[in-house]
Amino acid sequence: MEYLVTMTTHVPDGTPDGTVADIRNREGARSRELAAEGHLLRLWRPPLQPGEWRTFGLLASADRDQLEDVLASMPLRLWRTDEVTELSPHPNDPKTDTTASAAGVEFLVTFTLMVPKGTAVETVKDTKAREGRRASELASEGHLGRLWVLPGEGRALSLWKAGDEAEMQSILESLPLNAWMMEEVILLSVHPSDPALVHRRSR
Repeated sequence: MEYLVTMTTHVPDGTPDGTVADIRNREGARSRELAAEGHLLRLWRPPLQPGEWRTFGLLASADRDQLEDVLASMPLRLWRTDEVTELSPHPNDPKTDTTASAAGVEFLVTFTLMVPKGTAVETVKDTKAREGRRASELASEGHLGRLWVLPGEGRALSLWKAGDEAEMQSILESLPLNAWMMEEVILLSVHPSDPALVHRRSR
């Protein structure tokens, strides 16, 4: 199973800088271990307010109990709260590595599909089929990396790469289902402990 975990850290007031630095160093080392074990797949930073510590993590584990063991083993858990979202396989998931393809920045996009009432079944079927073909095209171009089903009716999460926000918006508008979807787009920035970044450095 794969999970998206929103990790929010609150360092207690008065904590010595040396203590913070030590725990962050140990967190980086533990992240590398978890990546080697296949549990930590990706790390990103979302847009942050001044002084805010928040990270998005893509993790894999056999079940929620094992995931909790993994999260509890991370040194920053001492000061951190974790919000876990279970991700299910999506039929259009290309399972590609966007970090090794198109240049640009990454985005997480949440889709909520709302088919208008009265839409013919054949129209829905045809549009979804065209969506699948377009997703395959965008994956081959290095833009669509992953796609998952989220809990809740008609919801999905996707990982993209584009040159900038304008290109990302243009890509989304090219999707056949775009007219029937609400989208939440989050621009991601690099996390120093991202396993993909470590992998690129080692090549």
